[in-house]
Amino acid sequence: MLHVPVVHSMTNGETIMASADIGAAAERVFHALVTDEVEHWWGSADTYRMVDWAADLRVGGRWTVIVRTADGHDLPASGEFLDIEAPRRIVQTRAYAWDHPTLGRRQTTVAWLLQPIATGTRLTICHGGFAGLDDAAAEHAEGWARVLRWLQAYFGAGRRAAA
Repeated sequence: MLHVPVVHSMTNGETIMASADIGAAAERVFHALVTDEVEHWWGSADTYRMVDWAADLRVGGRWTVIVRTADGHDLPASGEFLDIEAPRRIVQTRAYAWDHPTLGRRQTTVAWLLQPIATGTRLTICHGGFAGLDDAAAEHAEGWARVLRWLQAYFGAGRRAAA
């Protein structure tokens, strides 16, 4: 029987909750989220690819990213780390440095929660700050599901628990 990895993502219009089981230990997943390793898995040829990531991984530290769209446009974003508890939790602010069609440049907050499970890590994303912007929340819920599928694929779609 073929194992199909499951990703859950939903929004109430203000907050997004997304989760997936990742076939790697929490330490490996944490590293893939906060180092330039993220450039190896975040994106696809038909959407966008992460082309630059930099982070001062400490509370109060800044992070920046540039993603390049399939048609060659660079889209920068940045934020600040509010809480870091390796390898269990990352909380950070996030804002685009360009006028996103549904969110603009509004600052939001993303919490990454990593829970060890028998097959690797359950990664849950809680992304808040969308009050009054239902379309942006729905679009980002779809986006987080896509990101989690990319991460699952990077770690073998949950078929192995990498050390």
